[in-house]
Amino acid sequence: MSDSVLHPSLGPGGHWGASRMCRVTRFIRGRGMDEVRPTSGAQAHGLVPLFPPGLQAIYGECRRLYPEQANPLQVTAIVKYWLGGPDPLDYISMYRNVGCPAQDVQEHWHYVSFGLSDLYGDNRVHEFTGPDGPSGFGFELTFRLKREVGETAPPTWPAELMQGLARYVFQSENTFCSGDHVSWHSPLDNSESRIQHMLLTEDPQMQPVQTPFGTVSFLQIVGVCTEELQAAQQWNGQGILELMRGVRVAGGPWLITDMRRGETIFEIDPQLQQERVDQGIETEGSNLSGVSAKCVWDDLSRPPEDEEDSRSICIGSQPRRLSDKDTEQIRETLRKGLEFNSKAALPPINSQKQSHERPQSRKDSLESESSAAIVPHELVRTRQLESVHLKFNQESGTLLPLCLRGRLLHGRHFTYKSINGDTAITFVSTGVEGAFATEEHPYAAHGPWLQILLTEEFVEQMLGDLQELNTRDETKLPKEYSWPEKKLKISVLPDSVFDNPLQ
Repeated sequence: MSDSVLHPSLGPGGHWGASRMCRVTRFIRGRGMDEVRPTSGAQAHGLVPLFPPGLQAIYGECRRLYPEQANPLQVTAIVKYWLGGPDPLDYISMYRNVGCPAQDVQEHWHYVSFGLSDLYGDNRVHEFTGPDGPSGFGFELTFRLKREVGETAPPTWPAELMQGLARYVFQSENTFCSGDHVSWHSPLDNSESRIQHMLLTEDPQMQPVQTPFGTVSFLQIVGVCTEELQAAQQWNGQGILELMRGVRVAGGPWLITDMRRGETIFEIDPQLQQERVDQGIETEGSNLSGVSAKCVWDDLSRPPEDEEDSRSICIGSQPRRLSDKDTEQIRETLRKGLEFNSKAALPPINSQKQSHERPQSRKDSLESESSAAIVPHELVRTRQLESVHLKFNQESGTLLPLCLRGRLLHGRHFTYKSINGDTAITFVSTGVEGAFATEEHPYAAHGPWLQILLTEEFVEQMLGDLQELNTRDETKLPKEYSWPEKKLKISVLPDSVFDNPLQ
């Protein structure tokens, strides 16, 4: 099973108002598609067809599932993203799915996005790279929402949710993969629901399609409760999704989200926690190999004003900028990781493979222990540090016990990748090969990428000292932990410190 990623606390901020820039229309084949003359790309020598090939390929897969719904309702961006609009998805189609009584699948609404993949092939949104790789980001989003009794039209809030996730992908260039977790911290429909986070999985009905601009797969959003998200973090997303498939009210075989669900799968069946999740954590550890986070590190071995300090973030001082050459080298390093062999290897912070051989995209997410060879990294000098200070926000800090117990004690690695820049912090165990941190020099930096090698004995000591991080009482912040004999210090700070680093 491949590793997965926890994406940052995206939350609903700046997201719910997007619906003002959208409208609900009835999709009619051949209408509403702008005819424009491209400057380059697959259609560079003629007019773009009224029904663009990328859009047509996805629509064809929808028609295969819904032959009686040729003109579904759509949420349409009034001002397209490529014309300066705020919403990356051109369309979200909404279908009525009758379910499958034979599999005990209930009736629901099925939402399908158009825009994360390349719909046009003329470089207006995505760079055209040919038909052999991924189209655009290589996937579209889907969502299945339980149809309430008497409901005659699909709610439109899932379209707003999908636009928010798409905006994150476009802005960060981090793609989603099956098994990924999205920490949202708010009811998905802006109500009082317990469904406040998301997992991602392959859509159970929609098959990957080949378009003239590359391949497109379909990733389904699954709404989950906080306790289910935490279990997915501590164990693995795919395992929790499989448990949910066996509980009808939690999603059933097709993982249909019910916003009125008031119980977690562990409240519905208490045996699941002990017999499946706890046992899985104990025997398998966690497959969460990294998170996008609010974090920063300081080298306490020398004064912060050192001009050679290449960290991109420094709380309390002006952030230093890397040269374009160093920045590109570091991003390539973070994207591809290090060479690996059959043993546990240092992460691809952004890897290229998944268990189902997902094609490479522009910037894959933290998800796998597989990677291609790194571009030679001698261009960025590796430094051994004597003493370091790690700083995390509360959400990132509460994952430290998971990092130590679920990853390092199982001979693995765990990476925090800053959402504010190129900074990254990777914890590695002594069994991980390919690291530039060693037992002799346990703290090492490669540009803004810090690696920390922890022995099993030290991990056990830290777990005892960090027990209180399992709580989320923000009134106790800041929290400070120090191991003077190891020359390591960790601070857990309020979000405001990271949101306003220069104040």
